[in-house]
Amino acid sequence: QVQLVESGGGLVQAGGSLRLSCAASGRTFSSDAMSWFRQAPGKEREFVAGIRWTGGTIAYADSVKGRFTISRDNARNTVYLQMNSLKPEDTAIYYCAARKYYKGSLLGLNLYDYWGQGTQVTVSS
Repeated sequence: QVQLVESGGGLVQAGGSLRLSCAASGRTFSSDAMSWFRQAPGKEREFVAGIRWTGGTIAYADSVKGRFTISRDNARNTVYLQMNSLKPEDTAIYYCAARKYYKGSLLGLNLYDYWGQGTQVTVSS
């Protein structure tokens, strides 16, 4: 069984920074890609950033380009999301997701097999 555990959420003022981590565990964990999604109150879950383990293909949502950076530590099976210049509209629950096999695009929710429990990010104005 694969488990994804997020950490690093919290409350921050607008313009501040946070770093989220997602650690994957499981006896035979292997994956093609891991990504971050977020869901704000009353809104649908949306793609934020994703990265493939091999080749390092990266994708970002337009709303976070230039402010967020996704990275990976293959040895630790961990993906990070560095979030800078945070805005109140970044407030959401952030979820980590992983998929076992290559499925092309990184963006779709239905392209992932495993999900974390989420971590709250709140940005005050």
